[in-house]
Amino acid sequence: MAHGPSDLAPVRPGLRLALNLASWSTTSAAEQLSLVSAAEALGYDAVWIAEAYGSDAVTPLAWLAGHTTRIGLGSGVMQVPARSAAMTAMTAATIDSLSDGRFRLGLGVSGPQVSEGWHGVMFGHPLARLREYVEAVRQALARAPLSYAGEHVRIPPPGSDARAMSLAMRPVREHVPVYLAAVGPRALDLCAEIGDGWLSSFADTTTVAEAVARFDAGRAHRLPGIAAAVDDVVVGCPLVATDGTDSADDIAAAADPVRDYAALYVGGMGGRQDNVYAKIAARLGYATAAATVQDLYLTRRRAEAAAALPSEFIDRVSLLGPPQRIAQRLAELSAAGATTVSVMPFAPTVAARVAMLEAAAEALRTSGVGA
Repeated sequence: MAHGPSDLAPVRPGLRLALNLASWSTTSAAEQLSLVSAAEALGYDAVWIAEAYGSDAVTPLAWLAGHTTRIGLGSGVMQVPARSAAMTAMTAATIDSLSDGRFRLGLGVSGPQVSEGWHGVMFGHPLARLREYVEAVRQALARAPLSYAGEHVRIPPPGSDARAMSLAMRPVREHVPVYLAAVGPRALDLCAEIGDGWLSSFADTTTVAEAVARFDAGRAHRLPGIAAAVDDVVVGCPLVATDGTDSADDIAAAADPVRDYAALYVGGMGGRQDNVYAKIAARLGYATAAATVQDLYLTRRRAEAAAALPSEFIDRVSLLGPPQRIAQRLAELSAAGATTVSVMPFAPTVAARVAMLEAAAEALRTSGVGA
């Protein structure tokens, strides 16, 4: 039986590596540039920068555009409540121009604490808002008159006599790829419908495989004018490359540098009912531990919260141990449908983090699944 293009699952490329710098404010600009330069020299595909309530993602990406030549530059993510859709389109077009077409626009609704407590924007109906926001951003980047009459995005606003305006600059590319940070099933379905890429958090191989299955199943519902599939499945992974063994004790020791970071998300990114990262841990089988971590973190016993996080959970969502173990995990993620693994090296010095980037690149080479 003959198949048309929409009947077949997409052929995804071999696995690539990316660098996840998290928030720019965690270390100095010179140190961050050293990591990015090393990643570019090693052939890493992209660098992703996040924002919460410290540094923004946009400014360092614009700065890096002038200090790099090849590596992709991604916002991982720009917060929807922080900017109007028009400002996001302007920013995306500007950075894409500065970088000669290397920008990837990662978007996310953030969480209720940051959205309401920092940006002053109510968090209700996050997926409906995200859908409208992405549609308006795409309309603006296409240089069509920005006229959008949604429930949450209204340009011009009701009652206004202003005319719809078009983006005054011409983007380098006709299509700037839009990546969505999505966690739950409904969010993944939305990404399947309107996203060019997926940015995951705390995802193991099973989570990735289930997400990719949803993306492929959702191809029939893709909006006209955008890519035929979620082409880039980006799996974010803490990285601790060691020269030890893959024994349980050594892997538990490798998990320790990640504890504070993971506990912040599982324990502190939201309240007891609305923390999406605690829900991720629960879906992976660690509901009791996640509740304990939340109780400790929210009562300011943060060291205890970090200690209460199971090493097995950290291992499932990270790349830990010697290069051969990391190579095996990369192969497993590739088999699950990942196209990019975005690594966040945990080490006390820049030199040690660069060494970990080198170890990951070598692990990908030996894994046999590289692009």
